[in-house]
Amino acid sequence: MQVLLSEDQIQTRIAALAAEISADYPPDEELHLICVLKGGFVFLSDLVRSLKARVTLDFIALSSYGRGTKSSGEVRLLKDVDHALEGRHVIIVEDIVDTGLTLHYLQEILRARSPKSLRTACLLSKPTRRQVEVPAEYVGFTIEDRFVVGYGLDYDERYRELRYIAVLTD
Repeated sequence: MQVLLSEDQIQTRIAALAAEISADYPPDEELHLICVLKGGFVFLSDLVRSLKARVTLDFIALSSYGRGTKSSGEVRLLKDVDHALEGRHVIIVEDIVDTGLTLHYLQEILRARSPKSLRTACLLSKPTRRQVEVPAEYVGFTIEDRFVVGYGLDYDERYRELRYIAVLTD
């Protein structure tokens, strides 16, 4: 594996993202963060501890990859959120935006639930892979079209524990 983003680079950027998010909302407004499992959990953990706002958390699970390294293009909802979203400031916390299909599907589902606002924070973005343009207001890093693992991202459930993001070369 080749290290793409070090632990220090990731932590520095997350602190900056948290500052951006905190600046966009009044201090008395509560944010409801919805983490896309499984890949987004490490990003969520560091992001929520860096935010200055009051937050509540929720989790959702979708699948478009299966066991491969390319998106199948078919998105399946595996676990829905546990809390109502109506009238709340909602931020989707996603590990990576690739084709945009999964995020588009998720944004449509959540938008239909009448949140006060709906924004997306993604750690990584691969714009050259987009099949559907989707808004992502808070982007950690824009990367080339390479399969990456670590910091929550996996290949066949492996490598999530890495403190950095690496390109899988095998």
